[in-house]
Amino acid sequence: MRRIRTRLGALGIALTAAVPLSLTAPAAATATPNGTPGAAVSATAPTVEEGRLAQAAPREILQRSGFDAWQPEFARGLARVTTYQEGQRYVAREGRALWRRAVDRVQGRGPAGGDLSRDDDRPLYWARLGMTKELRAWHPGFRLSTAQRTALLASLERGSRGQDSIELPAGKRVLRVVVTGFDPFQLDDDARRSNPSGAAALALDGTAVRTASGRWARIETAVFPVRWADFAAGTVERTLLPQLRRGPRQADLFTTISQGRPGQFDVERTNGAWRGGFPDNARESRTGTVPIPAGVPTVLPQPQWTTTTLPYARIVAADTGPYPVRDHTTVTEIPAGGGAPVVRPDGPTPGSTARAGGGGDYLSNEIAYRATLLRDAVRPSLPGGHLHTPVLEFGPGNADPASGRITDPAFERNRAAITGQVRQIVTVAASAVAAQG
Repeated sequence: MRRIRTRLGALGIALTAAVPLSLTAPAAATATPNGTPGAAVSATAPTVEEGRLAQAAPREILQRSGFDAWQPEFARGLARVTTYQEGQRYVAREGRALWRRAVDRVQGRGPAGGDLSRDDDRPLYWARLGMTKELRAWHPGFRLSTAQRTALLASLERGSRGQDSIELPAGKRVLRVVVTGFDPFQLDDDARRSNPSGAAALALDGTAVRTASGRWARIETAVFPVRWADFAAGTVERTLLPQLRRGPRQADLFTTISQGRPGQFDVERTNGAWRGGFPDNARESRTGTVPIPAGVPTVLPQPQWTTTTLPYARIVAADTGPYPVRDHTTVTEIPAGGGAPVVRPDGPTPGSTARAGGGGDYLSNEIAYRATLLRDAVRPSLPGGHLHTPVLEFGPGNADPASGRITDPAFERNRAAITGQVRQIVTVAASAVAAQG
């Protein structure tokens, strides 16, 4: 049995109903180029991610979706801002507007803006970077401190990712489901890449599915960056804690989603407390035990492993679409007593130290670990876990990023198939929850 309490050190301060200040505002004095607490740098320096906007593929994605207008329009709006308070309102509004426009485009509302497939997640990613680039370089007619600029960047990030607009309904008639996805990643290898988990999040946000019992389930979604620093700063806990803790709008089911292995879905049985260090979208690397932010309800001592509470047997057995769905139990551990890492096909052994969860040792495993650890601290019986989608690959003859097109028919068919199967998997999971009453 592990004690459940907040990580507030020797002070022993009790957790209040509100999210702690450390998770609602960035650090006052320093910031990384991505707007998260860290080493002191110039707030006006473009980030690695923003630098990729100069490449041909992002420019074409933006132009063919109509999202190329967001950056210049945002810059014109910033030029009219005369006070910091006005800037706070403007940035928050525009961030949420970008998220809503991306959701609407994917779900068939409003103009397509171009000939790029509506279900594409990439316009949101690249348009957001155009806006953060403008905000980072903004020189208003009033004094703007580094801390204030960092706060504006954080607000833009949260709003444009749907993280601050999750609105689950109250009452017992409708089940409440939270689903999360990720940005595209490994863009130095191929800037054309999409992430099917992000596409699924945009397609599902604000929608409802009918469970096998006839009860409806409302789905709310958000997407997360592929950046180690943001995770260490608490972006996952900040977003999910209000949904997971008890209350009239508490989630009945959640699943984090990311892109996994070719040709199959994986329901990850076990998540590990280890960061393997693979470079993120900012070309930064982190290795070590997953750090839990101060002020977050958690399990102490910090466990090496967490486990899914998704109805994985029901999900695996159901006919949800063209891809097989696996119950994935393999992990990598250092056995109790030490030694070299060992791959365990059937999950961790007692007393072992994590080196890779079922989802590996990258940010997909980390979001699964953080979300399920938070669940264990506030509502251990809540059904939740992690789902890996198949890899979304370009079609035959379009694999070379140097000469390939930004999209092709096979690429679009596969993304639509993955999104459709995610919807069916969520429906199966929600049906299992509904059957429990």
